[in-house]
Amino acid sequence: MATARPGWSRRAQYGLFFSFLAVMAGIIVGLVLLALSLVAPKTFASVRGVALDVTGPIASGLHEVTATASGLVTGAGDYWDAARQNADLKRDNHAMLQRMVEAKAILQENRQLKATLQLREHERNVVAVGRIVGSSFSSPRRFAILSVGANDGVRVGMPVRSPDGLVGRIIDTGALASRVLLVSDRTNIVPSRLLRGGIPVIAQGRGDGTIDVRPLEVGRNPFKRGDIIISSGTGGLYPPLVPIARVVKLEGDDAIAMPLADPANTNFAIVEPPFEPAAAVESAPASETAAP
Repeated sequence: MATARPGWSRRAQYGLFFSFLAVMAGIIVGLVLLALSLVAPKTFASVRGVALDVTGPIASGLHEVTATASGLVTGAGDYWDAARQNADLKRDNHAMLQRMVEAKAILQENRQLKATLQLREHERNVVAVGRIVGSSFSSPRRFAILSVGANDGVRVGMPVRSPDGLVGRIIDTGALASRVLLVSDRTNIVPSRLLRGGIPVIAQGRGDGTIDVRPLEVGRNPFKRGDIIISSGTGGLYPPLVPIARVVKLEGDDAIAMPLADPANTNFAIVEPPFEPAAAVESAPASETAAP
């Protein structure tokens, strides 16, 4: 029993045979063309023209396919490059916006500090200058924390003000910080008067960030929207002529005003001694210092 030779088959034999024929045909055609170019150059030129006409469309088609593929590759590269540049621009734009916000905040803080220092220069009896480091918003009690305390000479009862107006008064002191009862707290009552006309009024916090302003004369409403309320100095605690609030709404004989020195927008404040030393509050009532 005969065994087949490994790797050998009839198909392989046919492949070798036709390959041999193709090589021989190529050689014969090459020799014919060479002889034709030597014997009959004009005829050879005609043959070359026919070959060019035949192969021209094929070469053109191949060129279009190559150009299209190259265009697709180039277009994809341009797309991804544009996407990368767009992401870089967005990132740079975000960083620039952050720097602009930071610069604006620094500029605003510098302006407030400059105004506070100018206020200190004009006020003779400044105890300390501090930063407002926090204030209450959701609580019905309105307090702020000031970054100066007993070590700086701050005592309970001293008024606190900023370049914008009256902030409140000290009700508790630590060695390095103090707690301020804001003018918008419902237990804080400030003897005041209207800047327009000097009519005496009472300003009392409402516990919601606003101030209730009442005239001493019942049955007559002297207020107008935009009126400025200033301290009168009555009682001896707060110095006179300090801006307190601006009237924003009228209600019967009373008015609602917004504090001019908003702790949320105020970074620095000064502590002053009471306008009259006898008016100093040595200790705050438990109802004021207790947590809400």
